[in-house]
Amino acid sequence: MAQTLPVTISAMFRRLLPLLLLAIPVAAQSAPQVFEVANAPVPMRVLVQSPAETETEMQVICLFQASKTNPLNGSLEETDDKLHGLLGSVRRPVLFGGALGETLLVTPPAGTLHAHRLLIVGLGDAYTFTPERMEVVGAIVYREAQRLGVRDPFFAPTIHDGGVDKFSTGEVAGSFVRGFLHAIDTEQVLVALHASPGDPPRSLTYLAGEKFAEGTKQGIEKALGERKANP
Repeated sequence: MAQTLPVTISAMFRRLLPLLLLAIPVAAQSAPQVFEVANAPVPMRVLVQSPAETETEMQVICLFQASKTNPLNGSLEETDDKLHGLLGSVRRPVLFGGALGETLLVTPPAGTLHAHRLLIVGLGDAYTFTPERMEVVGAIVYREAQRLGVRDPFFAPTIHDGGVDKFSTGEVAGSFVRGFLHAIDTEQVLVALHASPGDPPRSLTYLAGEKFAEGTKQGIEKALGERKANP
């Protein structure tokens, strides 16, 4: 009996080894890439993850006005699938029209998204879109997060997935952060005048695809540099 035990353990190890090797890549992929942004007034980071997968108190996405020529793609389609078609159901002129600055707050049903809340922000017409619109969106995200008591909002621009790809992710991210910064500056004035309850967002997580993450980070840091040069 003393001689059979090592043989039995060895045989079991050989059977388990392929399963252990298969598990290693899965574990390595479970943590998404994170790019920390330097010199931000509140901690900012670029996270390589789909808005359909994030675990956060509030995930923000954007939608253009509904059109047959700009259907949901990529992460928007993935998010809609997880929500069992909710985005497609509300994305109508008589419901959520997608006008610039229009918002819709959704509580994802159990078993769909990991985010506790989903905030949808309208981008207006896709054919006339320019990155400057994102300044409006950046201010909205800051102020809605504060109004709702969300300290660490996650934001995904979903411009490419909405059908517009003629602008770089850096341009889009830079404009968004300029709007976010304007809202921070406004809040600081209100606090100094004792005209705000305070408790603003304490961080920002900006989502990007893997091949766009570095460009997104550079766009954010460019906007931060402009702010420092022109206080």
